[in-house]
Amino acid sequence: MEKQTNDYQLRYLICLVLLLALFLLLVFLNINHGSVQLSLRETMAILLGHGMDDTGNAIIWEIRLPRMLASIILGGALALAGFLLQTFFNNPIADPYVLGISSGAKLVVAIVMILALSRWRSVTSSLLIAAAFAGSMVATGFVLLVARKVRRSSTLIVSGMMIGYICSAVTDFIITFADDASIVNLHNWSRGSFSGTAWPDIRVMALVVAVAAILVFLLAKPIGAYQMGENYAQNMGVNIRLFRVLLVLLSSVLCACVTAFAGPISFVGVAVPHLVKSLLRTAKPLLVIPVCFLGGAIFCLGCDLLARTLFAPTELSISSVTALIGAPVVIRMLLKRKARG
Repeated sequence: MEKQTNDYQLRYLICLVLLLALFLLLVFLNINHGSVQLSLRETMAILLGHGMDDTGNAIIWEIRLPRMLASIILGGALALAGFLLQTFFNNPIADPYVLGISSGAKLVVAIVMILALSRWRSVTSSLLIAAAFAGSMVATGFVLLVARKVRRSSTLIVSGMMIGYICSAVTDFIITFADDASIVNLHNWSRGSFSGTAWPDIRVMALVVAVAAILVFLLAKPIGAYQMGENYAQNMGVNIRLFRVLLVLLSSVLCACVTAFAGPISFVGVAVPHLVKSLLRTAKPLLVIPVCFLGGAIFCLGCDLLARTLFAPTELSISSVTALIGAPVVIRMLLKRKARG
């Protein structure tokens, strides 16, 4: 037993070191690579405050660094939201995008953006997060109603996808009647992208995600008990009703923050928790939660780097890249589950 525990600890340590090394590599590549090429010496000089080129300073400090930090923060938030929803529904395919929660947030944010931009030139971050949270909660409510009526996970997933399609269709209908300026802003945002992120946005998203992530980590023990079944969790003193409400609220806040700043991003919440559990060979929340956040950051850093550089100067939407990488992971997971069944 002691040998098995030591093996788990060694595996966890090795995985963590490798992931941190990959994270640092992707951080460097995201800062140093783009449509405008900068040498390593120029990049290091700018980061250390010795850069003499105003254009280089602007590229690093005003474009690449905020975008990179948004990829880290929002990627980690998406992975945590997926982990919470998978725990809540006891379904490894549940995530904000698949269940239509991101699309619900997208719909309300689109309405608020059109109304606000028709009166003012800009929209505050707090208003966008509040709108996205409201949309997330409405979509989650519909999913919960469906979950009470059906038992098969496949039916739940299909129902969530239908909710997502309906919300997307209504969003497209609304955008059709928006003015030209609003259409441009909404089109770029609705495709999913970390571009255009500014430092004030970073401060807001960092605060929201940090608070939510800390609360998720504090729920690690109740989540572990809940994974063993509701009866077991109740016997361990977990207030099931309050616990389920917290899972929904925290996942909705994380999803809302991502949608408000980057638009809907697909498959991160499904693929990353699955890959992390497979890598660690455990589902213990105390171990999975921090690595899940790190994995989400790595996943989005890599996908955003590909989106920016693959066909530069043309930029792909982040959702297109995450879908190309995440969808095969989901298909493989479904095939493995079917083989076991």
